[in-house]
Amino acid sequence: MQYFDSFDWGRWSAPALSGLRIVLIVALAWIAIAVMQRAVRVVRLRVQNRLGGTDGASRAETLGRVVRYLIALVVSAVAVMLVLAEVGVSLAPILGAAGVVGLAIGFGAQSLVKDYFTGFFLLFEDQIRTGDVVNIAGIGGSVEDITLRHVRLRDYDGNVHFIPNGLITTVTNMSRSFAHAVVDIGVSYRESVDEVMAVMAEVGAAFRADPVHAARILADLEIAGVERLDDSAVVLRCRFKVAPLQQWTVRREFLRRLKAAFDERGIEIPFPHVTVYAGIAKDGTAPSLPLRMQRDPNEPALAADETAS
Repeated sequence: MQYFDSFDWGRWSAPALSGLRIVLIVALAWIAIAVMQRAVRVVRLRVQNRLGGTDGASRAETLGRVVRYLIALVVSAVAVMLVLAEVGVSLAPILGAAGVVGLAIGFGAQSLVKDYFTGFFLLFEDQIRTGDVVNIAGIGGSVEDITLRHVRLRDYDGNVHFIPNGLITTVTNMSRSFAHAVVDIGVSYRESVDEVMAVMAEVGAAFRADPVHAARILADLEIAGVERLDDSAVVLRCRFKVAPLQQWTVRREFLRRLKAAFDERGIEIPFPHVTVYAGIAKDGTAPSLPLRMQRDPNEPALAADETAS
């Protein structure tokens, strides 16, 4: 009892209060991190249910993981600074040094930071999903994986490309909602354009009525008309509205059927050829085209009977 009477409470009251405040700061930081991360998980589950599918779940999980990491990092940094202030450590030199170090790291790793920021918005804005066929950074292919660091593509030849997100400035996604199978048809100048368009419409209607391909085609064939006049062909353009990623299959099958229909009706598909034209005089007469056949002197002479035949 005498010990407690002689104890200097005033000397130890300030450190005790400081220790209690440190414990309180750590506890509040832990509670704040737990509560906010729990809220992020709840929001992530709701977004995941709204998006649906494995790709939506993966995208929501990636974004949720990033947000939880940022929450833990920011709250922990604030808690550490408050604890250091309670201990009596001056924060000004630390913040100044941290600013210099952060600036140096920012200059050295700016491409990496750009990759992560771009990857975050690619996922957040749902620009790319796993399985999409896209063209990014001048490379086209099917998306196999998306992370905050890079996008993994596999092209038609089977080559795998790892593209850093920081290099992505424009995304061309060819597999959202629907697509158009655009087909250009070249026919000879001697053919009737109206007849050719009628054959195209007939083949397109039969193509869409085929139960094997009906699910791929979403609308009737749309014939735009004459697209251009080439050197040896009249080019007609048409298109089908198709399901995502079916534009190439539909285009190939339509061309196969149209070739068979043109062969059946005698419609000429032109091929490169050269016409020799001697010209016409002003009076309308055409000059003769000189032709000369010359035998190679190295070839043996033909026998008389062979010459006669």
